[in-house]
Amino acid sequence: MSDRLLLRLNSDESLAWLAQDAQGRALSGSNAGAPAAETIARARRIVVLVPAESVLLLDTPRMSAQRAQFSKALPFVLEDQLASPVEDLHFAVPERLSDARVPVAIVERGVLRGWLERLARDGIRPDVLIPETLAMPNGAVVIEDDRALLRTATAQAGTCDLAGLPDWLQLIAADAGQTSAPSPQLEVHDFRAAPALTLPVAVARYHERQRDALAFFAAQLGAEPLLNLLQGEFAPAHRQAPARRLWRIAGGLAAAAIILLFVYYGADCWRLAHASDQLDTAMHDALHQGFPEMDKVAGDPRQLLESALTRVRGGADAGGLLRVLTQVSPTLGSTTRTTLKTIEYHNATLELGLRAPDVPALDLIRERLANLPGLKVEVTAATSADNGVDGRLRIAGAKP
Repeated sequence: MSDRLLLRLNSDESLAWLAQDAQGRALSGSNAGAPAAETIARARRIVVLVPAESVLLLDTPRMSAQRAQFSKALPFVLEDQLASPVEDLHFAVPERLSDARVPVAIVERGVLRGWLERLARDGIRPDVLIPETLAMPNGAVVIEDDRALLRTATAQAGTCDLAGLPDWLQLIAADAGQTSAPSPQLEVHDFRAAPALTLPVAVARYHERQRDALAFFAAQLGAEPLLNLLQGEFAPAHRQAPARRLWRIAGGLAAAAIILLFVYYGADCWRLAHASDQLDTAMHDALHQGFPEMDKVAGDPRQLLESALTRVRGGADAGGLLRVLTQVSPTLGSTTRTTLKTIEYHNATLELGLRAPDVPALDLIRERLANLPGLKVEVTAATSADNGVDGRLRIAGAKP
């Protein structure tokens, strides 16, 4: 698998290509024509060099540190310097605006679309599209057949025919002299089979009879080119497809998690409602078994059960049935001569039906109970029976 597939789209729409490894080394010499589909599929990154004649390079002051704001204002700032309407032009700027002056690449939208359509016919969807001059070092001149490419600074580059090359070089040297800027040290790379040209300016080195222009561009091109024409509406979408697919998967999982959460809570609510119904049924059964007379009373079974228990306990009165029985039971249980026959409780008064062997025994029980703190005891009846006396004791009090 190649790390980068470098292609060159010529003015006549012909193609040349070569593959590079992760260190930028060419894996072979340049090849004419479009690469095979397998070669395209194996490339991690596809970079295409387009004709420099169709791309204008210049620089402009950085008007804003925010790239989005800068890009919106850029066409109107440069409008007076351009021959075509800005609506027909595409402007490309670096990903980061770090310097005081920002390099800008400008190309007609129709031309850019034509390049992309031409590449698409061979199944090529590039990640980066740059003019040929951005694959040259500063101060370089590339000569091919009847044309020359020049790059004198980061954002100063152009093309001309061979006949006009001396004039352009003299103009560049004169411009450098007027601005007190140092004259560029030119290095010429001549890819013709013809003898070297005589140039009117000083040349640091002249490499004549070079053979592979695309290999030269590949060696000079950095890992990240200065500019990429594919931005904004022309940004490559195919390389973002895996990320979008992962986001879609993540979104689907999140939606599934939310649905499962709702299902879980719905099932939990149903379970709790079912358990609540079972508890209500159990309370109704307990109420029926303990207090069948409450079956016809409507209301919450818990409240009905509490009400019934309160009534049994003698209401909220602190001297209720249970308190009185707690006080008198030790005395009643201390003798075997007296038998408890009946118990009645109403209006905070306990009435006991007793059978004693005689009246003195009944009166003895009364006295013992009357000696208990807070109780008032009296005999309300005493009737002779076969085996003793049936008496009734009325016990009141048990005040807190």
